[in-house]
Amino acid sequence: MATIRFHIVPNAKENAVIGEHGAAIKIKLQASAIEGKANAALRSFLADKLNVSERGVVLERGQKSRDKLIRIDGLTNEEVQHRLLGII
Repeated sequence: MATIRFHIVPNAKENAVIGEHGAAIKIKLQASAIEGKANAALRSFLADKLNVSERGVVLERGQKSRDKLIRIDGLTNEEVQHRLLGII
């Protein structure tokens, strides 16, 4: 199980992994930060990119913040970083 910090930029032109933001992974999302739309879009985006089920992507902290702590079941921290950033 991986627990990763993410920094989210809502209302972007496209969904994309941008790189690192301090100790977090920076992601741009098209969804707005209204009524949990960005949180739902983030879970869906990560599930697709990491090839895991959306149920396996759990928002642990940061429901109303750009900085989020996400638990990803079935992968290690290293596997998540490798798949999103290309880091070994």
